[in-house]
Amino acid sequence: MSATELPLWAALPAAILLIAGGALALIGAIGLVRLPHFFARMHPPSMGFTLGAGCVLIASMLVSSALLGRPVVHELLITLFVVMSAPVTAMLLVRAALYRDRSRERTSMPESSTQQ
Repeated sequence: MSATELPLWAALPAAILLIAGGALALIGAIGLVRLPHFFARMHPPSMGFTLGAGCVLIASMLVSSALLGRPVVHELLITLFVVMSAPVTAMLLVRAALYRDRSRERTSMPESSTQQ
């Protein structure tokens, strides 16, 4: 394996994107732990992890393109699938929780859904 040096024009944005992706994923994880009920806990992971994964994948695409000397766009497919699947999964989980709460006739619904 030969040691190839990464150019500064690719290393600097990739480092910033990796730090931003890690920070967004951390914020999503903290929101998942700290928020009081299930319905509030669904938003930070779906947004934070999706945006964090997007930043990491863009950084990977940038570094791969710089090292190979040609555009590498495989990560765009991964980004597309993550961006499409994470919010849909969160929506299905929320619908299942709403169905469960309604079937048990609970009154612990979030304020926004009871005021409609």
